[in-house]
Amino acid sequence: MKFGTHVSIAGGVFNAPENAKQVGCETFQMFTRSPRGGAAPELTPEIVKQFKNNCQEHGFKNYYVHAPYYVNLASDNPKIAKSSIRIIREELERSSKLDVKALMIHVGSARDQDRDQALTKAITGITQILKGYTGSTQFLIEIAAGSGNVIGDTFEEVNQMISAVQPKVKTPIGVCFDTAHAFASGYDLRTKKDVETTFEKFNKIVGLKKLVLIHGNDSKVDFDSHVDRHWHIGKGKIGTEGFKAIINHPKLRKIDMILETPDVDMDKKNLKTVRDMQK
Repeated sequence: MKFGTHVSIAGGVFNAPENAKQVGCETFQMFTRSPRGGAAPELTPEIVKQFKNNCQEHGFKNYYVHAPYYVNLASDNPKIAKSSIRIIREELERSSKLDVKALMIHVGSARDQDRDQALTKAITGITQILKGYTGSTQFLIEIAAGSGNVIGDTFEEVNQMISAVQPKVKTPIGVCFDTAHAFASGYDLRTKKDVETTFEKFNKIVGLKKLVLIHGNDSKVDFDSHVDRHWHIGKGKIGTEGFKAIINHPKLRKIDMILETPDVDMDKKNLKTVRDMQK
């Protein structure tokens, strides 16, 4: 398992590899545009070349992109749903230019809609995103924390979306497993036994072959709280035993872990914590 953090692209996306190296990352995650809105900066051939050269210089082979937070494929507002489809497809194409391994998305929220209708909209949106897509960056659905009426907070819903879309598209759909989100959604990770049970359930319902990335985040809030609050590794409600079990799980050893803990000044410490847990 290789460890990394989400890093800044301030000044240009080509700065991400240097920022990751300074923190001590073995892999990293970034945005390619503002996660809050606005037009995406152009990825000129010169910028792409500089980014790839910097990745090579610092030894990064696998790295990841997170889609903007504001997308919502389940929205009952057609304009929001349509723009979300466009933006995510753009991000896949942009990421492919940069040789990014995978892009993960938060599917979105049903809000006041019927949940089945919202799931259908999300499935339609993902299908449209991936229709005709031939890029190299893999599309990942991130497990949600279950706050509000968010889509994709259960293994069953994640599998429902993948199973509905995959036969219609050529590119394989994967999953990003966020530890804090899963814990908040009712999947226990506090002990070695809990971790084994949760990933056995994941394998049975979704399939470990579809697990591409882990977001390693402790939880500031209690188990099954349905609230998304990331915390520092070993300092939250999941705790040290749970993270040791995840990191050393024999079936997870080859999967990268990206930390999204709340204070960037603590990134080096959190990276050291997870590395010290690795046997």
